Amino acid sequence: MEKIWKNIILNIFLNGKVNQIDIISNNINDTLDISYEFAKYLKKTDVVVLNGELGSGKTVFVQGIAKYFGAENEVSSPTFTIVNEYIKDNVNIYHFDVYRLETEKQFIDTIGTEYFENGISIIEWGNIIKNILPKNTIYIDISKIDDDTRNMMIRRNLWIF
Repeated sequence: MEKIWKNIILNIFLNGKVNQIDIISNNINDTLDISYEFAKYLKKTDVVVLNGELGSGKTVFVQGIAKYFGAENEVSSPTFTIVNEYIKDNVNIYHFDVYRLETEKQFIDTIGTEYFENGISIIEWGNIIKNILPKNTIYIDISKIDDDTRNMMIRRNLWIF
């Protein structure tokens, strides 16, 4: 199954032909495997937005990314701190949770957009600040199908490059 994910995920990062994919995760381990594979293609200035209801697996997805970069033991939800930084082997990963923010201006005033240029930024509830995100932001909408199963719709506007 992992090989199928690899090919599907690779398509979202290559040649502009695919700008949206859907992947089904049947459990937490699938989500970790999918996000680990996804992380292989991330570049230093990529911005990833994770949207989905509470308990849909946004932080689990971040754990898989962090595992790829060797920082998996550090991941926790930044609900109250707004941003957690994970630095491993000269890779900066910035994990945001903007659920408690009300406006994009509040994000700019308290956090700033400089993070987007200095590392991989992963933003839970990122639609709240979508108007200030880079044009090539990767969006992942996670929907619960049942207690264990999730649909992950990954989309990217590759025509910007």
